[in-house]
Amino acid sequence: MSEPAKNVASNLQYDLLTPHSGAEVHQIDLSANVSQDVIEQIESLLVTYGVVFFRDQQLTREQHRNLGARFGQLHIHPAAPAPEDYPEIIVIHADNKRKGVAGTGWHSDVSCDAQPPAASMLYMKNMPAVGGDTLFSNMYAAYDALSDSLKSYLEGLTAIHSGADVYRGGSYKNEAQGGRMPVSEHPVIRTHPVSKRKALFVNYGFTRQLVGLPQRESDNMLRFLFDHVNDPHFQVRFAWQPGSIAFWDNRCVQHYPTDDYFPATRTAERVTLSGDTPYFEEA
Repeated sequence: MSEPAKNVASNLQYDLLTPHSGAEVHQIDLSANVSQDVIEQIESLLVTYGVVFFRDQQLTREQHRNLGARFGQLHIHPAAPAPEDYPEIIVIHADNKRKGVAGTGWHSDVSCDAQPPAASMLYMKNMPAVGGDTLFSNMYAAYDALSDSLKSYLEGLTAIHSGADVYRGGSYKNEAQGGRMPVSEHPVIRTHPVSKRKALFVNYGFTRQLVGLPQRESDNMLRFLFDHVNDPHFQVRFAWQPGSIAFWDNRCVQHYPTDDYFPATRTAERVTLSGDTPYFEEA
């Protein structure tokens, strides 16, 4: 990136965690009524670096919901249960009784929706003493690292994203769909609606098939792309503390929560911003 980070949000105090991903903002109280100018600066960091981190925050559920709403309309998850009176909030909890942890594996949140979420804001409430980090992989960087010939090939493809396997055992809340889990077709390479940069948009969690390819070719190409996302050169790893917040852009970032802390307890709550229909646009 040609512009230094300080030109993105010059009034915020923050550090970059890698050259292309992850900005940690300091000395800000998100429970306060932060100015619109600060909201816009955080948005600029989000779009440019994919994920923005905050520490030492103290938010009620109402404050968390209201903070998320400052950035756009809030998304209601198609399957996850929500606390009473807070349909916009997802509780992500794991303890010594768990059989698994939600969201393990690289994914972009709810990419199976016709209009996948634009961004997610996770607030950590309870953490194990060690472990439970989350990794984020920058899909701008993943796209940029592909060869020109492979970029040209992928830019003409779409893929099927399905929630059927991910949400098995749950119930889809949209009655208009007859209780069926969402299945959508999206471009393999999407154009970010704000930055206009291109990003890889297939993920292990939801992407099942490349449209128009025989199953074997599709499986092999998806296997390559899923492995490509796992390249550490694209990644930033965040070590949580109680009161930490990660705010990530699902349009250009995938994430992977590590489940390495059994039998300890980890509890977080998430609000999610509604997105728009993914598209690809020639430069």
